Amino acid sequence: MRISIRASATIDMGTNMSEPATKVTIATGKVGLSPGMLVRGLLRDKVTLFACLFLTILATVAVCAPWITPHDPMDQNLFMRHKPPMTSADSGLVHILGTDALGRDLLSRLMMGAQVSLSIGLLGVLVSGTFGVTLGLIAGYYRGWIDDIIMRAVDVMLGFPTLLVALFVLFVIGGGYVNLVLVLALTRWMIYARVARGMTMSLREEPFIEGARVIGASDFRIITRHLWPNLLSPVLVLATLEVARLILAESALSFLGFGIQPPSSSWGLEVAGGRSYITTAWWIVTFSGAIIFLTALSLNLLATWLRALADPVQRWRWLSKHTASQTNPLKERQ
Repeated sequence: MRISIRASATIDMGTNMSEPATKVTIATGKVGLSPGMLVRGLLRDKVTLFACLFLTILATVAVCAPWITPHDPMDQNLFMRHKPPMTSADSGLVHILGTDALGRDLLSRLMMGAQVSLSIGLLGVLVSGTFGVTLGLIAGYYRGWIDDIIMRAVDVMLGFPTLLVALFVLFVIGGGYVNLVLVLALTRWMIYARVARGMTMSLREEPFIEGARVIGASDFRIITRHLWPNLLSPVLVLATLEVARLILAESALSFLGFGIQPPSSSWGLEVAGGRSYITTAWWIVTFSGAIIFLTALSLNLLATWLRALADPVQRWRWLSKHTASQTNPLKERQ
């Protein structure tokens, strides 16, 4: 599929109304944005390429973790506690990243933790994004008292520190996977609502929306078929950033003891388990913290790339920078 823009200009050269007009049409060409161009540009952008490859590998490991872990992540062996990386196990296999305080294989624990941490981030974004975008669309489209009520609720929620609200709610209802997803979604939907409302208020006065009203389209059809598709690009960029934030929030809450509970595994829980042995078993905190850092960094780099593609001006700057043959997109079409 090729996304293209054709531009032309027509100049009327007539001197008065009685003389026939001479029309001069200047074709500026067809500017193409093909998947091949994006792939070539991505291959030359080494930083973004590394981020995409890392996230792809991480997602694959998270999905396949129950079948590919080298050791049983729940198997305890106190005789193998705090063994450094590359220590041989009794079974003949190697503890590549060492073991924790209960003799469990750290690599296997991190692989299972990837499944938990990533799924919490994705589900939290799905719930908060769906709820926030829906309220933002309603507020921006109908305005009036509906907009006032929704935005005052947004302002109130934004007035509370996110982490403190999550800590209080989890203290009352208890930790766990489902509660953690719901609490994180509760504290992040306001960002989506603000973005969706702002864009909806600017789009609702556009001619294509007015045209849809004239031909008798219902409000539901206008919102779902005309407004929502135009919000997809900024919401996708925001969602990518929010996945990183929710993973960091989950790690912090699990580290404090209010998130995922033992014997389950998550990245924050592994950091918490190794904090008391940071001088004697440095690998527990180091490797667990490194995977959190690399994941958040990769998601932020991916969000930056998606934002560049969503903005036409930034997109052509990015393509001209990272593609050798497309320094002038109009040149090859002339």
